[in-house]
Amino acid sequence: MSFAYTGFDISGKAVSGAIDASAHAEALEALRRRGIFAVQIQEEAGRTAGASKARRAARSGGKVTLRELSQFFRQLSILVATKTPLVQALDAIEKQSPEGGLRTVLADIRNRVEQGEPFSSALAAHPRAFDPICRSMVAAGESAGLLDQMLKSLAALARQRMNVRRSVIGALTYPGILITVSFGVVIVLLVTVLPQFSELFDSLQTPLPPTTQFLIYLSEILRGYWYALAPGAVALIVAAVLWLRSDSGWAMLDNFLLRAPRFGPVRRSFAQASLTRLLGTLLESRVNLLDALRLTRESITSAAYVDLLLRCESSVEKGLPLADSIGDPDLVSPSVKEAIASGERSGQIGPVLLQVADFLDEDNEQFLKMLSALIEPVVLTVMGVLVGGVAISMFLPMFDLAANAGGGPAK
Repeated sequence: MSFAYTGFDISGKAVSGAIDASAHAEALEALRRRGIFAVQIQEEAGRTAGASKARRAARSGGKVTLRELSQFFRQLSILVATKTPLVQALDAIEKQSPEGGLRTVLADIRNRVEQGEPFSSALAAHPRAFDPICRSMVAAGESAGLLDQMLKSLAALARQRMNVRRSVIGALTYPGILITVSFGVVIVLLVTVLPQFSELFDSLQTPLPPTTQFLIYLSEILRGYWYALAPGAVALIVAAVLWLRSDSGWAMLDNFLLRAPRFGPVRRSFAQASLTRLLGTLLESRVNLLDALRLTRESITSAAYVDLLLRCESSVEKGLPLADSIGDPDLVSPSVKEAIASGERSGQIGPVLLQVADFLDEDNEQFLKMLSALIEPVVLTVMGVLVGGVAISMFLPMFDLAANAGGGPAK
């Protein structure tokens, strides 16, 4: 249940709000721990029902997207910088947000802040929407009185991560569509067109080339056992997705990608860019190095880099420089290691890490553009060869028959 209260804080300032508690005495004790002396406190039945409903909806809501996070932090930083009270700022953003998703989460966060919870604590109630880095930076901003700056940094971080994800998806979308279309065309040819040619070939009793025989055999399998092949393909895809979502499956795939001859350096470059940006942002937000390493480790998806950061935490706890512990040549390039060492010597490790991240992101973006420009003609060529090969195999017996028929009278 919820209790509305009025009273004074430890500085003598009049305060009011609401707090969740199971009983009157528990509410008084919770206020006392917050340094609030309650003069009047009473239960709010309607508010309790509304808050409980909002929290249940928030818990059942989906994950907030990076785009929504970026807009939310940017708008909130502007409102906080203009001295708008936090509750009013949250209420304004909530009202202009679309139904569901972020709006449901914001309703619960606003309720919690109205009841006296710190903003970082309210964010912690929604771990699917706000990761440990968000919560830590907000807490640091609250304690240092720099909440607007931290929110601005979070907005920039979410926007950069969104741009990287958008670049990767954009580079792979068009080739993926081409591959899907090509396989669809081939399956349609095998299932609907080739059987008609097969009947014609049987009636003419003409010898068939090996490629045509193979396609006819494949067509018969697809048409005769589709009821088993279709569920099997779906089950295989679902099993692969579940395996990739497991810790062991993702670790195996990640290790393979990191060590792949051509793709490995690219995967390491993206992982290093993410690591340096997260770590640099946290250090610039006045988070101590050990906490920054831990929070970065919790946000990194690569199992190999998680192990690397664990080793870094152990070494830093013993007083060793970060550059010495992070200098794994299989995961971190020498230039990044030297930049970190330079930042430690100058006491500017945060800005240095952010500069390294900017440099890596620029290189990665250029690589994705080049990859997209190269892969499109390759996929088009492969698709043309595949579809053309099927078509030629279908018509080749007809060409042979026509050639034989045309050569008969000449003899």
